[in-house]
Amino acid sequence: MMFLLLDRLNEERLSHTRGGLYHKLQVSFAYNSCRIEGSRLSEEQTRLIYETHTVANEGTEALYVDDIIETTNHFRAFDWILEHALELLSEQLLFDLHAILKQATSDSQKSWFVVGGYKLLPNEVGGIETTPPEEVATTVQALLAAYNANPHKDLEALLEFHVRFEQIHPFQDGNGRVGRLLLFKECLRCGVLPFVISDEMKYFYYRGLQQWSHVRGYLTDTCLAAQDEFRRWLAYFRIDV
Repeated sequence: MMFLLLDRLNEERLSHTRGGLYHKLQVSFAYNSCRIEGSRLSEEQTRLIYETHTVANEGTEALYVDDIIETTNHFRAFDWILEHALELLSEQLLFDLHAILKQATSDSQKSWFVVGGYKLLPNEVGGIETTPPEEVATTVQALLAAYNANPHKDLEALLEFHVRFEQIHPFQDGNGRVGRLLLFKECLRCGVLPFVISDEMKYFYYRGLQQWSHVRGYLTDTCLAAQDEFRRWLAYFRIDV
């Protein structure tokens, strides 16, 4: 039934439908996913960027160019996952998605930052060590092989992949946004109701990632709550899945 949802989203995307579910997802997904990673843009500013290609300064705080660029890149990345929703996950798919998200950012000008490629320097997430750069390729390849070998993927299997991807943290930056886009894509491909993690859920989402090996319910319950909100959107737009 998720194929019907995918068809609807692609139909609205290609016909440039305004005010529908695709439009709402573009704004909500970009705002929340970028906000979780530190963007200072408001949801209304995100909406203006999407709808009018302009942005208003709502106060005295300066606007960061990277926030605007990465928000715009997220719009393009969401379109890209809709176009490639039915493809199996692969290293090249990860590289392509990361390249879209980080294109033309200040990071892309740094000699040690690889756009569309694995990290060169060690990094941490939430003070937790991640996979060393020299081990990233083989670790990601093993993760993809194990994930793609599973023919019956439910929400738990998708979350297991998401957690492992974030633990590896294969890119220098952009891992969270790439990971959540992949999660949405795989929900569509595997027949799982997709969802958007809101900025208000950030604490519960991070706790779920950190505690996955001990208490899977933290992350699962957060995502189930996000699915409930997505069901409300579907009901409003009168979309049956």
